[in-house]
Amino acid sequence: MTPARTLAFAVAAGLAVGNLYWAQPLIETIAASLDVSSSSAATLVTVTQVGYALGIFLLVPLGDVLNRRLLVPLVLALSAVMLLGAALAPTFAVLLAALGGVGLTTVGAQLLTPLASELAEPERRGQIVGTVASGALIGILLSRTISGAVADFFGWRAIYAIAAAVAIILAAVLRVAIPPLEPREPVPYLRLLGSVFTTVARHRAAPPTLLLSAATFAVFSLFWTSTTYLLTAAPFSYSTSQIGLLGLAGLAGALAARRAGALHDRGWSVPATGAALALLGLSLVTAWAARHSIIGLIVAVIVLDIATQSVLVLSQTRLFALPGSARSRLNTSLVVSNFLGGAVGSAAAGPLWALGRWTAIMTVSLAVTFLGLLIWAGGRGRLADRSSQAASSHPRAESPTTSL
Repeated sequence: MTPARTLAFAVAAGLAVGNLYWAQPLIETIAASLDVSSSSAATLVTVTQVGYALGIFLLVPLGDVLNRRLLVPLVLALSAVMLLGAALAPTFAVLLAALGGVGLTTVGAQLLTPLASELAEPERRGQIVGTVASGALIGILLSRTISGAVADFFGWRAIYAIAAAVAIILAAVLRVAIPPLEPREPVPYLRLLGSVFTTVARHRAAPPTLLLSAATFAVFSLFWTSTTYLLTAAPFSYSTSQIGLLGLAGLAGALAARRAGALHDRGWSVPATGAALALLGLSLVTAWAARHSIIGLIVAVIVLDIATQSVLVLSQTRLFALPGSARSRLNTSLVVSNFLGGAVGSAAAGPLWALGRWTAIMTVSLAVTFLGLLIWAGGRGRLADRSSQAASSHPRAESPTTSL
């Protein structure tokens, strides 16, 4: 992983994952344009995330057996088709289906991250994974700013047309940037999917890592989806572009946490995860207290994104450090867990806002964060375990075929 290739992977990851979040600051605009309620429009984010989780499960395991130099550009081209469908959608139902397809196909970032881990030197793996994963989070955050600004000037459909063009460009760039890779033995597709579950079960550190990461991402998604409601209402009454600008504050947090993976390289993965969860709780308390202050909210967003990025990067790096060659399958389990958690978080935003507005949002977010701290406290020994449960009795378990 040269610096140039690392940068290319990080930028591509950010641009690909950003496709999932174009709609988040545009909920009210899309609702008015297609004559649906705000709560109905909010399901666009949920459907996209569910589609993404499904795409991760169905497509990303193929990275362990197929040539990623061909696979990554192919899924990006399919994503471009779905994005163009969203731009041209005549009705809400068609848009909903198109964004589900966007989620299903925009999985290039999750094929690139395990590839980066595979190509990196072991002593730099955490740093490399942290850089690529930070690119993905930066893409999530900037997508809100970009989509809000584009929608204000050109309408909400324009952002999907632009994203389709960018996906085609990315496909061409990555076809060159991904180096030639050694071929792997083919594995029957259904066996490959089933091995995602057996791979997780074989490693003691995997289940608590997945739970912690999913809980963190559920809070992250709940926070950002409900922020649209908060900033649209009084006393803020912001436009879509103004709401999108808040993503720049989150960008500062993501940049500050860019090297979170280096903590894993130094052996601090487990205590750093606990500290990040505590920091997440602090950011939520700050966000509740600052519900009438944009300055306070900006501070809360920066701290929240530092905490979120740290937990996600440490979780991903911890899984990639486990023995074996099933990194794409481990990444599949992680991202599916994350985005199922994210879908629950975004789906809960509307009902919680109607129930108790910002106070209800922050109360539930704090409860989920506290649950994550309990999982961390009770599973520290398992989180630190880098061995495979099957390794001692199955010495060949690391090969792609025997692990199936």
